[in-house]
Amino acid sequence: QVQLVESGGGLVQAGGSLTLSCAASGRTFSTYVMAWFRQAPGKDREFVASISGSGGSTYYAVSVKGRFTISRDNAKNTVRLHMNSLKPEDTAVYYCAAGRVYTTTLGGYEYWGQGTQVTVSS
Repeated sequence: QVQLVESGGGLVQAGGSLTLSCAASGRTFSTYVMAWFRQAPGKDREFVASISGSGGSTYYAVSVKGRFTISRDNAKNTVRLHMNSLKPEDTAVYYCAAGRVYTTTLGGYEYWGQGTQVTVSS
């Protein structure tokens, strides 16, 4: 069982930056692929970024590539999402997820956090 708790959301102006953090419980954190998803009002939850257990591989949605960076610290059971050049369309609830499969699909992730709101004003 893995419990995930996100933090770091908030209100930011367009062009600004924000870093989200996800703290995970458990002693097997490094064995999980970690990912960030987001869900805007009235829209489906969508993939944002993922990182392999070792941190050696990362993958990004086209919409955030070059602006967002995912990282992890296995010693601290933490994964982060550094978001730069934020746009109003990045406004959403951001969710941290853990799974065994390196995938962009929701079904590939077993554990989810409660989400943190990111609002980007124009």
